[in-house]
Amino acid sequence: MSLEQRIARLEALEEIRQLKHRYLNACDLKQVEVIADCFADGEVLIDYGPLGIFRERDSFVALYRELACHERVIDLHHGANPEIEVLNENQAQGRWALWYFNLDGESGATRQLGGFYQDRYQRIAGQWKIVSTCFRAHSEVARS
Repeated sequence: MSLEQRIARLEALEEIRQLKHRYLNACDLKQVEVIADCFADGEVLIDYGPLGIFRERDSFVALYRELACHERVIDLHHGANPEIEVLNENQAQGRWALWYFNLDGESGATRQLGGFYQDRYQRIAGQWKIVSTCFRAHSEVARS
């Protein structure tokens, strides 16, 4: 691999890390436009298990707005341990661990999840976007 190819790969890895962090932070900050912008426009796959399977970003964002965009809802998404593989200059895939904590500020109910994202990314018009994401929880604790 040439030096230029190695630098391009490192830049792609960092851009994808920034994309995922931007998505997780936007979820916590309830920035629905930023959430939508992390995904490709048009056909995507968002598979969040019991929350649903979405084939385009707008239906997912509508559900997110309905469930999470309330002052009483406090979310913390912590993505860690990324394993990102750049497949070519415009495609990549990755696995991320997620630790998620949710607090209902009115009732005091809490929910904690642990699990993994499996993502596919595509560079579109020079920017990396999520084109497929699947989250599966492996642990959950809920308290009312």
